[in-house]
Amino acid sequence: MSFAQEKEKYLNMPLDTKRQIYKCTSDGNQFNMLTDIKTWPEYFAENQSRLASQFASCKEKAGLEKKDVHPKLAAKVSLWKGDITTLEIDSIVNAANKSLLGGGGVDGAIHLAAGPSLKEECRSLKGCEVGKAKITGGYMLPSKYVIHTVGPQGEKPGSLQSCYESCLALMKENNLKSIAFPCISTGVYGKYSPQNPLSHSEVKCVYFSLILSKNFNILNDCSTGYPQEAAAKVALQTVRSFMEKNHEDVDRIIFCLFLPTDVTLYENLLQLFFPTS
Repeated sequence: MSFAQEKEKYLNMPLDTKRQIYKCTSDGNQFNMLTDIKTWPEYFAENQSRLASQFASCKEKAGLEKKDVHPKLAAKVSLWKGDITTLEIDSIVNAANKSLLGGGGVDGAIHLAAGPSLKEECRSLKGCEVGKAKITGGYMLPSKYVIHTVGPQGEKPGSLQSCYESCLALMKENNLKSIAFPCISTGVYGKYSPQNPLSHSEVKCVYFSLILSKNFNILNDCSTGYPQEAAAKVALQTVRSFMEKNHEDVDRIIFCLFLPTDVTLYENLLQLFFPTS
């Protein structure tokens, strides 16, 4: 069966049937529906005392002005700690390399969970340039679609902004209502390539097992990409600008995180970019 036939098969498969083949469920884990993911105002309300105290002493707010309060925007944004390959939503973003043929980190995990047809569709796309994005089916993933984007290596804010803008544009063009972003270009992104890929077992060690064990030292050791704080500011500013014009077309934009340093960064910066009061 061609990848095009496989793609249509999974996109049209009854949800109850498809849930039986999710890799996360076969591994004994849970898939996560949009209703399982707290909105940013809900997350903030549950953690208000801690977040307010943390924000008061954070360095990330230096030089940044608090955005206007916009409840409809804030209610469509989420900070979520977990495995992006378990999200049963319209689309997830893959931090890919130029070949689109898989690699390490999130890229390898997405390909592993989607199955081999994803690579075949990606091969047909003939690669992707830095700052651009291309869309494929999600195949065996809970997510209906995968939006692949190629982030810059090193601190290049224009290119990183273009990654987020390109993904959001594809989301809108394809009438998708929900999307989850990993941290593009940070962490292990800069270490692995098609010439030096992770094996399937290594992908599990670097990604899936980390989610369960919370042993993040290996990722911190490999952090050769875009500086985390600078990348988070680009991501949040780009999403805020998009949402100001397009929030009625969106159900949810999720920032999917698993490094503790990224969680703290987003907890602080979301209070500036999507204030609840």
